[in-house]
Amino acid sequence: MPPPTQIPMSAVDRAWLRMDTPENPMMICGVLTLERPIPMSRLKHTIEERFLRFSRFRQRVVDNGDKTYWQDDPLFDLDNHLHQIALPGKADKAELQKLASDMNSSSLDFRRPLWQMHYIDNYDGGSALLVRIHHCIADGISLVRVMLSLTDKTPDPKPGKVAPRRASKTKQRSPVQRLLHRVVDNTQAATSQARLFIQSMREEPSYPIKLASTASSFVVDLIKLGLAPFEPKTGLKTPLSGRKQVSWADPLDLAEVKACSKALGGTINDVLLCTVTGALQRHFAANKEAVPERGIRVAVPFNLRPLDQPIETLGNKFGMVLVTLPAEVMDPLMCFRQVHENMNSLKQSYQAQVTYSLLDLFGRGPDILERRALELLSNKASAVLTNVPGPKEALYLAGSKVTQPMFWVPQSGNIGIGMSIFSYAGTVQFGITVDKAIHADPNAVMNYFHESFKALNHAALAGRHKRTKQKTG
Repeated sequence: MPPPTQIPMSAVDRAWLRMDTPENPMMICGVLTLERPIPMSRLKHTIEERFLRFSRFRQRVVDNGDKTYWQDDPLFDLDNHLHQIALPGKADKAELQKLASDMNSSSLDFRRPLWQMHYIDNYDGGSALLVRIHHCIADGISLVRVMLSLTDKTPDPKPGKVAPRRASKTKQRSPVQRLLHRVVDNTQAATSQARLFIQSMREEPSYPIKLASTASSFVVDLIKLGLAPFEPKTGLKTPLSGRKQVSWADPLDLAEVKACSKALGGTINDVLLCTVTGALQRHFAANKEAVPERGIRVAVPFNLRPLDQPIETLGNKFGMVLVTLPAEVMDPLMCFRQVHENMNSLKQSYQAQVTYSLLDLFGRGPDILERRALELLSNKASAVLTNVPGPKEALYLAGSKVTQPMFWVPQSGNIGIGMSIFSYAGTVQFGITVDKAIHADPNAVMNYFHESFKALNHAALAGRHKRTKQKTG
């Protein structure tokens, strides 16, 4: 019997695999609340037809010395990954949050493919689906798209064609074949780059200068990242316990957020980041803790994959940028302007490309190098913040309407707070996960999100009214 096919794991995916620690399991976790219960048989059929067509979800991780591979699980069984449970009594949001907290604190089974789903009965008159997937399989944006591919735009869609599950195309090669394959790939890449360079030279004589300028900017941003000071010591940065507390807020009206951003002359993202800043200000005030003079930094994933690119290959294709939230600026309008300036500056930088390149480097090197580098970088942020655009219309899973979707990405190193923003069907969802050792009440922080947005929105509308009055006067 031939040995099972092993597919080498990319260096970046391997870096995320090795970040897994007891304090911070590297899982992307999602909760979809559903309007009504769904038949387990229909859910299984949907998962088999749409989720398992990605071969990665049937493969387990195999370590072989200094190399890591994907290998088909010979004992794969959907029942090892999909579980049906029920919440006790008259289960409400608090009970579901408690369950999500427990699951967020528990590692996946590395003997099997690294994902699990729990279908949850008896939740608020309907049901819910809790999903956990290891970060080494793919980045958050890809996995959100995979999860949404399970859904439909109507409760009873017409049967359509679904792409068949693709068998692994990678074949075992001898060392000589692998060497020749690399040489051919490198030669083709070099030829392609040379052709592009010559073409750019003809079309734009200043192209070499721009190329040198880009390289130099990349190096400058690498140095800036390395020299960035550590985060100040606050209650947000404490030794972690590994137990997570999860919470989410009632959604905001996306139309209100858009109107606020228009009144302020910024983007929706600027408004949401300012809202996060205001929530942190309220947290510090409630805990009678001084706000750091230079604000709080959060690590924000920056997508490097075209949004229209097919998700067949999965994998991680994003970098991280360090965003300074001016929590020391108490005036909402001044805070917004500072957030707007910070984001405009980051858009011109190469931080995301720098961190992606570093992850690629760490994934190829020894484990100890990655651990030390990760410790260094995680000391430069107090939280991870994700902002993922979702579908504009409501969706249905196995015939039941998805009423509220939430997703969280893991934190790495000694970062113990993860905040998520997700737009869905004309709403903006806020979620948070906090390590239990950090003195922050996740439910209180979620309330602060609403208070913060109301304050900013009120200031924006008052400012617009004042400007209109001055013009008409």
